[in-house]
Amino acid sequence: MTGARPCGAEQRRGRERGGGGGHGDGGGGGGGGPAAQAAGGMSGARGAGPALVALLLAASVLSAALLAPGDSPERGAEAAPPRDLDKKKHVELKMDQALLLIHNELHGTNMTVYWNSERCYHCLFQILVNVSWSGKPGKPSIAAVALSTQHGSLLQLNDTLEEKEICRLEYKFGEFGNYSLLVKHVHNGVNEIACDIVVNKNPIDSNLPVCIAFLVGVVLIIAVSLLRFLLSLDDFHNWISKAINSRETDRLINSELGSPGRAGSIGGEAQQEAWHPPSALPRLRSIDTFRGLALILMVFVNYGGGKYWYFKHSSWNGLTVADLVFPWFVFIMGSSIFLSMTSMLQRGCSKFRLLGKIAWRSFLLFCIGVVIVNPNYCLGPLSWDKVRIPGVLQRLGVTYFVVAVLELIFAKPVPESCASERRCFSLRDIILSWPQWLFILLLESIWLGLTFFLPVPGCPTGYLGPGGIGDLGKYPNCTGGAAGYIDRLLLGDDHIYQHPSSAAGKILLYYKDQTKDILIRFTAWCCFLGLISVALTKISENEGFIPINKNLWSISYVTTLSSFAFFILLILYPIVDVKGLWTGTPFFYPGMNSILVYVGHEVFENYFPFQWKLEDNQSHKEHLTQNIVATALWVLIAYILYKKKVFWKI
Repeated sequence: MTGARPCGAEQRRGRERGGGGGHGDGGGGGGGGPAAQAAGGMSGARGAGPALVALLLAASVLSAALLAPGDSPERGAEAAPPRDLDKKKHVELKMDQALLLIHNELHGTNMTVYWNSERCYHCLFQILVNVSWSGKPGKPSIAAVALSTQHGSLLQLNDTLEEKEICRLEYKFGEFGNYSLLVKHVHNGVNEIACDIVVNKNPIDSNLPVCIAFLVGVVLIIAVSLLRFLLSLDDFHNWISKAINSRETDRLINSELGSPGRAGSIGGEAQQEAWHPPSALPRLRSIDTFRGLALILMVFVNYGGGKYWYFKHSSWNGLTVADLVFPWFVFIMGSSIFLSMTSMLQRGCSKFRLLGKIAWRSFLLFCIGVVIVNPNYCLGPLSWDKVRIPGVLQRLGVTYFVVAVLELIFAKPVPESCASERRCFSLRDIILSWPQWLFILLLESIWLGLTFFLPVPGCPTGYLGPGGIGDLGKYPNCTGGAAGYIDRLLLGDDHIYQHPSSAAGKILLYYKDQTKDILIRFTAWCCFLGLISVALTKISENEGFIPINKNLWSISYVTTLSSFAFFILLILYPIVDVKGLWTGTPFFYPGMNSILVYVGHEVFENYFPFQWKLEDNQSHKEHLTQNIVATALWVLIAYILYKKKVFWKI
């Protein structure tokens, strides 16, 4: 993003002799002792639930107020072209666009301007505009074009007749900025052409709404932390308890419905018991918190993420925020499979009955994805050829079935202690699951074999590129290589199923009550998978052996996101489950009702209050306000359902 510059103060100049190209730089669950500690730490925070909800709503309102639409002088960037520009050439700017006025002052020369994005790897330049000579000496011809401001732009100016390059520029335009590209001869005794970019009107800071929302979130976190700290103080806690009990006692005395039985239920001993967790083994809140975090991010990006490019999926190689959420959700599902299945087997559930539950749940997930989440119902009946078969819930259903059946077939009793099993002391979570690991390695080997050795008509073997204009347009019909070819044959669209890992769940169960061992293994897996990603990608977006690619679910994409997931668990587990420093609020609540929140946000996406008509549809701040409020509403809904003990389980 270019900063604010006075007109003509800074210029981008590419000087050429004989048509050479000059480049300018761009402008700018635990148990035992830990469980007891967690219980004590969480007790004070439970009274902060209603206050947290109030703070969440206040934060949403504050964000909406700070980002509220007002006058939009920035949209007037396109309204201030030079006086000699024909009004017919006026360009209406949209979101993430800037106005560029190209002045051709070259006598007798017609120019063709080509454009490319710096993020488009080895892409062909696209014709932007033709600028002819005005035919009048001293009067330049001007062409007005809108350029994308999401990434840096590459501009190449060619002589149309001679097809010779005049100059080449690299520049980062700002949203709603107004720029002029001046192309003229320099009279300094040599035949030189100057290409200068001048800022006519400064761009706006399109990332300012995100910064404001982030600061509001930081203030919210500080407020919640302060509230929890106050509740942890005995004097403050006793004062609050006395105030609440005193008001409640007065109410019951003055009410005809008051009774000794009801009054006794609010007395000191009963009230004190309400602050303690149940005696049963507590659910791993870190798992639910992580699931809720991934789900809330998924809801936010699905609602638009303020229309920012980094909240959208990467077009090909690379990672954005939107690329993180689904793999994390799958990772948590894989971790939960082993925990829940082991618990059911220990309660005496037969494997045959458990297999039926697995098949039924997978079937329901698939049906919910096909029947409920498919779009376009508002546009009329949905035709069969438009039904999206491999959607999010459909893929979750298939991967759940594969991993759960695999775990069920090779399920073994979990040893209570490893004191007498020295041979598997440090690697029991891997050694005891060698059939599952062998099966997963077999699947990955098949993926590698098909990807790099399957012949694809008209494409080089092992091709992983985007096709189209990528790779200089050599393989326009080879998008995705073998993976895309197989998907087009089977489904007609680019989708790949992946299989989540249950490694995290096994670590938590095999090393139960051994916090140090759990954290060591989380760290080891995080580093191991991270090193695999480094080796596969060469720490490069496009130059690695197997680049990170969400569209293909490449191995490097899986290992990278799994490494991130282990790192997050490494942080959450000791903070949430061991020390009880954080209850996981507010992410814990949607994590406990993930299917309902996901299906609900899809079904009610176009309904008020999750969406309303915007005053300025080309404003990031209005979209961001709408998406933040909609996401916060689903957190509030999840909180209310949690308090009402309403959970949708399948």
